[in-house]
Amino acid sequence: MTEKDVLIIGGGAAGFFAAINIAEQNPKLKVAILERGKEVLTKVKVSGGGRCNVTHAEFIPQELVLNYPRGEKELLGPFHQFMTGDTIDWFEKRGVALKIEDDGRMFPTTDSSQTIIDCFLNEAKKHKVAVLMNHAVKSIQKESEAFVVDTNQGVFTSKKVLIATGNNPKIWKLLEDLGHTISSPVPSLFTFNIKDERIQDIPGVVVNNVLVKVADSALESSGPLLITHWGMSAPAILKLSAFGALELAKRDYKFKIVINFINTSFEDCLDILKELKLELAKKTVYKSAQFDVPKRLWQKLVLASKMDHETRWADLNKDQLETLASQLTQAIFNVDGKSTFKEEFVTAGGVELKEVNFKTFESKLVPQLYFAGEVLNIDAVTGGFNFQNAWTSAYLAAQSMSR
Repeated sequence: MTEKDVLIIGGGAAGFFAAINIAEQNPKLKVAILERGKEVLTKVKVSGGGRCNVTHAEFIPQELVLNYPRGEKELLGPFHQFMTGDTIDWFEKRGVALKIEDDGRMFPTTDSSQTIIDCFLNEAKKHKVAVLMNHAVKSIQKESEAFVVDTNQGVFTSKKVLIATGNNPKIWKLLEDLGHTISSPVPSLFTFNIKDERIQDIPGVVVNNVLVKVADSALESSGPLLITHWGMSAPAILKLSAFGALELAKRDYKFKIVINFINTSFEDCLDILKELKLELAKKTVYKSAQFDVPKRLWQKLVLASKMDHETRWADLNKDQLETLASQLTQAIFNVDGKSTFKEEFVTAGGVELKEVNFKTFESKLVPQLYFAGEVLNIDAVTGGFNFQNAWTSAYLAAQSMSR
């Protein structure tokens, strides 16, 4: 039986961040990370297309929490304790400079996730954190003052345990055995599968600022939209998938969306089209894209509006004008299924938030049991927000555990 003061279960971002901060704040403690895989930090490696989207340049806690479909209310207090500025400072003090991109995402200046991985491995080594790979946890039991953790490579005991295993059904089951409630996991960040003439053969087209609504619901989001080989992606869709995770799962990922490609009302659009009918009278509608709509998409929408390649503006009748205005401001698409967004598989679900003390991230049910990262029922939209939740929860848990 191996004795430790602190056991961290899960060798990902949250697990490492917690372990390093515990060992740094209290060097006397014997800290070990148990990782079931043969490598650590695998999600960090692939995140942000291999560049690691460390956090997001949002420095006001009240604004930052709006990016969490689950966890918004609970994270407000923690973000007042440790948030974006603290994350930047933490990495810079350890030689990792970060940069802000136009959309607010923050990456290491090296544009390589390996920089973050190397930083964590060096810090863990420096602070004598034992990193044990191929250690799959089979059971966790609380016996009087200590936890007994049985793994495929022997038994560990420890006064304090932190769970940082992300979306791991086996660990969730062990937490249920300890009395915790688990919200059933459903996918959160995903793209929409859509087969439709209007977007066929134009993958790669980006519309900068669209409004997307799910029909028969209050769900809506705005932002850039990307047309793909299989349907639609980019922030407008991903935000909708995150905030609608539970609702869209109920609908078995079959639903209708209404897209306003130009963020203008139907009436205003129709008025502008009537003016264009006079201004551009001799030109063909097909060849004169308007409203900053990408040319390839404009042409598809024109053909879907009862016109052909040769229809001139002057010849448009009332019905054609109204149909084109409708295609631009309230186009309906049938979504039939979803696809995973890159390698970043995020789920909604996990330990029920009412069972956790958000000052310390300690379990309210099992003393000295702590949580960090996505093992909790917290998830975010894309853009570095899931990592910020990992850093904040791990740091506050570490503060409490190192005492």
